[in-house]
Amino acid sequence: MRSTPALSLLAVGVALAAVTGLAGLGDDPAAPRPAGETGRAPVERTTLVCPQPTRGEGATTWYTAFTPEVEGPADGPIGVAELTPAPEHRTDGDPAEGADDSDDAEDTDADAAEDGDAEDGEAEDTDTDDSDDGDADAAQDAEDADVPAGVLALEEPGAPVADSTKDADAPALTGTASGRLAPGWTVQQTTRVPSGTGRGLLGTACQTPDTGFWFAGASTVDTRTDYVHLINPDDSATVVDIELYGQEGRLENLFDEGVTLPPNRGVPVRLSTLTDSAETNLVVHVTARTGRIGAQIEAIDDQLGTDWLPATTAPAAGPAPIVLSGIPEDAETVRLVALNPGDTDTTFGIRFIGPSATITPAGNESVHLRSRLLESVDLGDVTRGEAGALLLLPPEGVERVPVVAGLRITRGEGEEQEMAFVSGTAPLERRASAAGNTEKGTELFLTAPGEDVEVTVTLSSGTDGGGAVTETHTVTGGTTLAVTPGAADDLEGRYALTVERTGGGPLYAARSLTMTTRDIPMFTVQSLPDDRSTVQVPETGRDLGVLTR
Repeated sequence: MRSTPALSLLAVGVALAAVTGLAGLGDDPAAPRPAGETGRAPVERTTLVCPQPTRGEGATTWYTAFTPEVEGPADGPIGVAELTPAPEHRTDGDPAEGADDSDDAEDTDADAAEDGDAEDGEAEDTDTDDSDDGDADAAQDAEDADVPAGVLALEEPGAPVADSTKDADAPALTGTASGRLAPGWTVQQTTRVPSGTGRGLLGTACQTPDTGFWFAGASTVDTRTDYVHLINPDDSATVVDIELYGQEGRLENLFDEGVTLPPNRGVPVRLSTLTDSAETNLVVHVTARTGRIGAQIEAIDDQLGTDWLPATTAPAAGPAPIVLSGIPEDAETVRLVALNPGDTDTTFGIRFIGPSATITPAGNESVHLRSRLLESVDLGDVTRGEAGALLLLPPEGVERVPVVAGLRITRGEGEEQEMAFVSGTAPLERRASAAGNTEKGTELFLTAPGEDVEVTVTLSSGTDGGGAVTETHTVTGGTTLAVTPGAADDLEGRYALTVERTGGGPLYAARSLTMTTRDIPMFTVQSLPDDRSTVQVPETGRDLGVLTR
């Protein structure tokens, strides 16, 4: 039987739609591209893990979740973005079994409180959680539940949500965002401990799980209590290896069989239980034998307060410089901790990128990095009262220079000192967001180590109301621009800021939060790497020859 012209035309139309329409999903099929060029599409899923909050006395933890808006039509399903508990896995005390040697941890009897967001970090004591009284059974209930209740559920891009807790046993959290809530999804976890051992401000952006992480700036001396918090977001158990590097090289691990990490659980491990060596400075390498994990280090100092030690960018073999942005103008001390995990010794130049120029610190022009041996440099008052970034320059003509680097920064003097950490991170290629900002005490650092950079900064509405604000900045090449964001007059609650690089050279960014408590300048700094909200997709050719025989 012969097809009629109408049926033939319909068949051709359906085939054309299948070949050309589906191949160009997410892009305009009519938009031409140069030969060989790939397109970009928004990611469809984003997974995050948040560590168990510190158990400091009287601690309050605030969470803020946010997904930035994107230009263009709002195509596709809205999706879901929320977090669920990953309860702590407790054992008999053997780190190899996933132990938390927490005898020295600061527990508190503070009641759990879902007290909403507090202006400028001041926590309210009003209990608004009707479903969880915060007692010891709550953690067990969450662990035994087949489907734990989700928290921090987003409803739409561009609108942050917040929650808080005073629960000393609050668990780690894991979650996945999908649909239009996935690209750029970020969650900020900020904890204030007003007094006692471990007092200070701890801040971290919840982490994308990976197979391994590097940390520069940990310690096992008597005045430090450092825990590496391991989180398994997957449904299969894994074993995690922890390597420690000091000034004499890799340290012997007392539990080299690894740490067992059950599925959907968190395990805090005290670093001093892994070695007999008391090291002032350490580089820590955490790797999962299978699957993906989250890993963050909680650093508690008897004199200098506490903060989360963020992971650094994995040591890449290449000639790119290392930029550590986010040094405040009133930094009292700056300590560089670096490790060359490669096989060849190398020397990196040290520069300070300030508000007007890039300078070479007198007496600290370079750092020699021997193979697999940690080096630390106390840079003192390198800022001279100016905010900026540290630049590490690889030697010219050397192709493979893998280096891990981080900074420990202190503010204040005497008993009013407070520490924070800055990690080496990848440049911000397109966009990054930081949630959990407050109207007062928020500062943004934009560093351009090379050419001038054009930057757009968008401040979202507040978690309790207010409008969005957009700012544009030009960062002169070789300088760092410190910006105090100008939030909307009607802002209520916490807000998120989104940094977009719109033109020019490489850009590095960081955000600091400050809360002064009892004359102590409590602060924390988070680097802003690119949010990887889009991925490259291959260009599919439209071969109409498939329609012919």
